[in-house]
Amino acid sequence: MFDLPPVRAEVTEHQLVERECGCGQRTRAVAPAGAVAPACYGSRVAAVIVFLYAGQFLSKQRTAQALAELFGIPLSSGTVAALTARAAGKLGGFLERARRQIARSAVAGFDETGFRVEGRLAWVHCARTGTYTLLMVHPRRGKQAMEAMGVLPAFGGVAVHDAWPPYDGYASAAHQLCCAHALRELQAVTDTAPGGQWCWATQAAGVLSAMQKLVSQAAARGQDAVNPAALAAQIHAYRSAAVIGASQTAARNGKLMRKHHALARRLTDRQDDYLRFTRDFRVPPDSNGTEQDIRMAKLRQKVSGCLRTMAGAGQFCAIRSYLSTAAKHGLGLFNVLIMLAEGRLWLPPPAPA
Repeated sequence: MFDLPPVRAEVTEHQLVERECGCGQRTRAVAPAGAVAPACYGSRVAAVIVFLYAGQFLSKQRTAQALAELFGIPLSSGTVAALTARAAGKLGGFLERARRQIARSAVAGFDETGFRVEGRLAWVHCARTGTYTLLMVHPRRGKQAMEAMGVLPAFGGVAVHDAWPPYDGYASAAHQLCCAHALRELQAVTDTAPGGQWCWATQAAGVLSAMQKLVSQAAARGQDAVNPAALAAQIHAYRSAAVIGASQTAARNGKLMRKHHALARRLTDRQDDYLRFTRDFRVPPDSNGTEQDIRMAKLRQKVSGCLRTMAGAGQFCAIRSYLSTAAKHGLGLFNVLIMLAEGRLWLPPPAPA
């Protein structure tokens, strides 16, 4: 049986003696570290607040209620906001290191998702690698936000993303388009085909899945390339299906056919970008990792609704970047928040040159 003893907050009173000299000069003792106000909260309480608010997505009111009922510490939602803002304000060095390391990486994922702020639609942008996460909120979805984030303008590796056109504006990067997105689009085409009839989208989806299997099998065997003959056969089937799809939808009668035609043309025109993972095993075939990193913003919105201010949304993204990166390094989220509250900012080790 695992249980907890009754938990009570420990309150320490510091009396700062003050004396006045005969000359009129007043001298008071220096407050101990952390005692920054007549009434304040220690590093563990601050870490619990940020953990519940930004780590577990409670609202400010429910975070304050949790502290009151679990630990007997009454505080207001304004205190939760102030301690969260204080924590986010200490992350400047971390955010700059994450931005710099992602920009220098050989492969990085990019994505964006809608996020309600101030009652309007804003966008959370994500840049990530296997060891770093960087989130930023911005009123815009496209290139203006990507420039403000500062990763893609300096990035020269392989950018893994969906087919959102602004990503293609960065010519210094190579591109891997997300095959998972393509498979979902192809499944939508298959769903509209008459039952029992051959569909080009079904073949294209099967070939994309088969090529991913070829790569995973070759990597598991310690090989650095797929069997050329097997890969050539799959590429031929892929291109044949896409060409047939473009031909069958060339009339573009109606919105749905135009959408299917655009997909078939994209599969042929961007073949190298869809199949880059077959030539470079460092590159994943999809942006699933990026979607997992950015999903926390959507989860926060589902649990506690939109954020009231853009500043608060920025603080949430900064803290989520810190926590996600710490998790990728195998660290406990609560422990790194205690370090942050104590002024000992955890920084991930620099990537090897």
